[in-house]
Amino acid sequence: MQEGSQKDQCRKDQPSAGHRPEAQQGLAFSAEVEAQLEAARQWCVARGERLTPTRAQVLGLILSDPRPSGAYELLSRLRESHPRAAPPTVYRALEFLLGLGLIHRIERLSAFTACLHVLECHDSSCCPAGSEAGRAVSEEAGTTVPKWACHRAYFLICRLCGHVRELEEALVSRLLLQTASGLGFRAESATVEIVGVCAECAGK
Repeated sequence: MQEGSQKDQCRKDQPSAGHRPEAQQGLAFSAEVEAQLEAARQWCVARGERLTPTRAQVLGLILSDPRPSGAYELLSRLRESHPRAAPPTVYRALEFLLGLGLIHRIERLSAFTACLHVLECHDSSCCPAGSEAGRAVSEEAGTTVPKWACHRAYFLICRLCGHVRELEEALVSRLLLQTASGLGFRAESATVEIVGVCAECAGK
């Protein structure tokens, strides 16, 4: 009788089929962020990569904050669900997310923000490597595009409130890459940070 009770308890402790143990241990995100994380998973799968639970949680934290997040700020928030998380855990996740083009690093702020052009696409085939959309600007300028890059990043940074807005301007990309190509420089990425005052702060 005792043996049967122990078996029943073991069954209760085991996760059911389709259950992901990491989901219980992870942070809770809004429905919007969860949809963006699912888009990120598809983006990774389409490129032969995997968005692990830790990577997904770091990305979810970045998506949940309207302002860019620093590495140690992310670590502090990650430790709410993973007390043993160490700096290398966050740095490895950030390196992966940067490499896949899912986030950007804002150099001026030493912080990271999500690439919403990718995550709001909700389509893993969006601008895949070799696609016309992904290569249009770079081919005209005589450059090549990394497998994850379908656009260049431009940011408007408010020096008062710290708000960052990402832009996508094909014309600016074309001019910059043509200039670089004319100098014999093979551009692989381009990030422009424009500092000023946002409309909300300017109206105060």
